Amino acid sequence: MAGVLVHEWIATAGGSENVLEAMSRIYPDADIWCLWNDSEGRFEPGRIHETWLARSPLRRSKALALPFMPATWRGLKSGQYDWALISSHLFAHHARFGGPNADIARFVYVHTPARYIWTPELDMRGNGLAAQTAARALKPLDRRRARETDQFAANSRFVQQRMADAWGVDSRIIHPPVDVTHIQAGQPWRDRLTGEDAAVFESLPADYILGASRFIPYKRLDLVIRTGELTGRPVVLAGKGSEYDRLRMLAAQASVPVHFVIAPSQALLYALYESAGLYVFPAVEDFGIMPVEAMAAGAPVLAQAVGGASESVIAGVTGATTTFDDDGDIRAGVDIALATQRDARQEHARAFATERFADEISTWVERR
Repeated sequence: MAGVLVHEWIATAGGSENVLEAMSRIYPDADIWCLWNDSEGRFEPGRIHETWLARSPLRRSKALALPFMPATWRGLKSGQYDWALISSHLFAHHARFGGPNADIARFVYVHTPARYIWTPELDMRGNGLAAQTAARALKPLDRRRARETDQFAANSRFVQQRMADAWGVDSRIIHPPVDVTHIQAGQPWRDRLTGEDAAVFESLPADYILGASRFIPYKRLDLVIRTGELTGRPVVLAGKGSEYDRLRMLAAQASVPVHFVIAPSQALLYALYESAGLYVFPAVEDFGIMPVEAMAAGAPVLAQAVGGASESVIAGVTGATTTFDDDGDIRAGVDIALATQRDARQEHARAFATERFADEISTWVERR
């Protein structure tokens, strides 16, 4: 039974790309269709098929390409496919192949309905006049295309509810894959560091509060600094992005030391999780892979109570949740998280392992 994988655009890194990579390992012979591919060798070149957008200047601007995406997804070339497994966070669920493949079985794995169309309060890109105008036109089309498919999986209960609200569709839940087995295998990550990574790690204080993510506004890393101030603990911020200068300014004004680790390697990131006194995750996320990675490495987690992270972090067992709206609630959440046990955190993280994802995806697709 020949299948095809479909994904929006393929970036060099990202949570949805990790999901696509896991799908590609489950179905190693499946072709992969995308709008364009910037993955720099992450996938075998012979498997990748790009749309006309890949050969146009529009690939350099998602905003300019967006109006062309729905129609582009409707015109994919025919292939010898029996089913399509679609990874969607914008319009990939609109995908249709021509010829005899027009009516093949379609399984849509949803990371989120397009945030800046359906939930602009979660994505600043949806707040502008142009985006709001586009959303009014695109919502009816997006809803209609979604209802052409009756096989949906959501990556969390949070997204499942948003799919029901936006599209009026039912779905099962299949949490994304997290590389728990790799994180927990072998010697401590701090002992594997060499060269500059080892020097950076050794320069950090003990018992720090960790915030690790892209440095962009909705990640709310300012609240990680605030948590450090409320508890009198040093803070480590790991990542990179447009918020770096603002975060540096906040760090200079903070009452506790704030250290930056820019673009950490995977090994250094895992070592940071492993040695953190507490990992803090204030973002409202569709699922939130990094809190699970932190738990897999043994860190207690204080996560946002709204969104997908509240489904993986169990209060009093692996950490705590809070809306980060009240200083007293943050302090209480820290106390709850710190009282949890390392073994329990690591054991719970195994429920989200890549192997579990592979089993649930293959069961979903192949039984249908």
